Amino acid sequence: MPNRLASATSPYLLQHAGNPIDWWEWSDEAFAEAARRDVPVLLSVGYAACHWCHVMAHESFEDPATAEQVNSDFVAIKVDREERPDIDAVYMAATQAMTGQGGWPMTCFLTPAGEPFHCGTYYPPTPRGGMPGFRQLLDAVTTAWREDGARVRGAAGEIAARLSDSAAAVLPSAGIDTDLLERAAAALEAQFDPRAGGFGGAPKFPPSMALEFLLRRHERVGGDEVPGAVSVTCERMARGGMYDQLAGGFARYSVDAGWVVPHFEKMLYDNALLLRVYAHLARVSSDPLARRITEETAAFLLRDLRTAEGGLASALDADTEGVEGLTYAWTPQQLRDVLGDEDGKWAADLLTVTETGTFEHGSSTLQLLADPDDPARWERVRGALLAARAQRPQPARDDKVVTSWNGMAILALAEAGAALGRPEWVAAAAETADLLLRLHVVDGRLRRSSRGGKVGTAAGVLEDHGCLADGLLALHQATGEPRWLAAATDLLDTALAHFADPDQPGSFFDTADDAEALLHRPRDVTDNASPCGASSLASALLTASVLVAEPDRYRSAAEAALRSAGFLAEKHPRFAGHWLTAAEAMVRGPLQVAVVGAEGDPGREQLLAHARRLAAGGTVVVPGPPDAPGVPLLADRPLVDGAAAAYVCRGFVCDRPAATVEELTASLLLRP
Repeated sequence: MPNRLASATSPYLLQHAGNPIDWWEWSDEAFAEAARRDVPVLLSVGYAACHWCHVMAHESFEDPATAEQVNSDFVAIKVDREERPDIDAVYMAATQAMTGQGGWPMTCFLTPAGEPFHCGTYYPPTPRGGMPGFRQLLDAVTTAWREDGARVRGAAGEIAARLSDSAAAVLPSAGIDTDLLERAAAALEAQFDPRAGGFGGAPKFPPSMALEFLLRRHERVGGDEVPGAVSVTCERMARGGMYDQLAGGFARYSVDAGWVVPHFEKMLYDNALLLRVYAHLARVSSDPLARRITEETAAFLLRDLRTAEGGLASALDADTEGVEGLTYAWTPQQLRDVLGDEDGKWAADLLTVTETGTFEHGSSTLQLLADPDDPARWERVRGALLAARAQRPQPARDDKVVTSWNGMAILALAEAGAALGRPEWVAAAAETADLLLRLHVVDGRLRRSSRGGKVGTAAGVLEDHGCLADGLLALHQATGEPRWLAAATDLLDTALAHFADPDQPGSFFDTADDAEALLHRPRDVTDNASPCGASSLASALLTASVLVAEPDRYRSAAEAALRSAGFLAEKHPRFAGHWLTAAEAMVRGPLQVAVVGAEGDPGREQLLAHARRLAAGGTVVVPGPPDAPGVPLLADRPLVDGAAAAYVCRGFVCDRPAATVEELTASLLLRP
């Protein structure tokens, strides 16, 4: 019998719709039922592409005996962390406080008032590795609730109070200047792994935002070569097993320090952030590897994650039919079976596929540690392997469209398309933006996600507003169309009105002031796998401040937000990459380039292409006719002797208009 999840829109919840556990979605009714029955709540949080979520589901949630115990003694609630990041943030804080670590699946036991009294992550069905078995844990929780319920409730109340106090605390403010940026860069360089790339040891996550910061710093301070922390890391990631050497796209992270064995799920946010970095590196360095990875990653997004409605799906699963790597790993014999002996041996040598294997059961992930000596042969072999792989079972796709992650993709596609001359990427970004503005804005307010053209009920959080606004501002620059600027400023105005902390200038909550009340109002300032809401908003506010007619409100809000993160940026730069990226733009102005002239005019197009290629990351570049309606940056920017011109401005001071590429180059390369 299907449980209450059968009508859910979340693919993760639908994965559990056939469980014998009587799952509820998060709702007041579920907690009221727990209060009526006087039983605790079992809260299980995960996401559709999560490997260990699948493992716990197969081991415990599909087991009839376990389900009978859960249904008898608990009200069970299932939450998709990607659909409800606010709920996830509240109870992840509790899990980390109680256990010193976090992760998914997240397993929490709550009072009917929603207060946590025991939290953890994955539990095996029987005791293993120092962990209790899941049913053993259920027994212990039930016994404590029945025999010592008053103490359990009292402890839960104390935990909830401490969590609320912790959530209310903010870091000390610190000024953001070039000295701080130099110290942050030095700290990152000290943690850089010069052999394998990246920062720190295993597991290694792609440090997209830190790399973007280091690229922007490189452009500010100058130098002949891109910093090794960027070039080495980008090359090692692109050549390792974490990158799909056949179809493009990056896995979520590498379980080892050398990028050999990935955790196979492919997330939209990772690939959007990495697309931006590789496009930036390709523009700065003319590195053919960076250009190739940019093109292949964009192709992966638009081929494998595109939805019928024009959005981008959240992820491809870590598992295929319950097995990690089933779709992606190869043995030498499998290569020979597809390619024949001669090509099979050549491919095995090229892709580091060995008899002992680099993954499980003697199989290997595919690495391309050096460019093939015969590119034509490689393209033929690659096509044959792709065709053979397509006949294997394929990972499931989580096809919900998350606002913030799609905003990151819009930003990356618009920037990369404009900088590298790929208008089809810009057009794809515009199609996605149209979908979000048409479907995800309901009664003037942003929603978190949709699926199959049906918008969800969860309200948009701060990162949704910041990331989508940033993407729309990039589209405005790529196209010159004022509608994207207008939509972005609407989002920023909403964020300032509903997410700002009135008692802490520069600080923002992750949920709106009129959103559903949870145990406490979450506020996260750290950039982790993706930008936090506050840093994404600060970036968008800063960009918008040089695009609107009255910049002061956005500029002051951006500066206050950056000051609020200054302590974090200096002390822990690996967790402040997006803050530092925005700070680099701030100390440069941001630099603004208005390119005036008629669309299609060769002079304008030449100046525009040059500005996009040469201007440092974070520079605002907008094309259009002089005094274009709705585009303040083009106001009072006349043609020069009837011909196209480029105006380069720092803050509110502009250079003389550049009418030639040489004049524009001299203006752009001036150091601040």
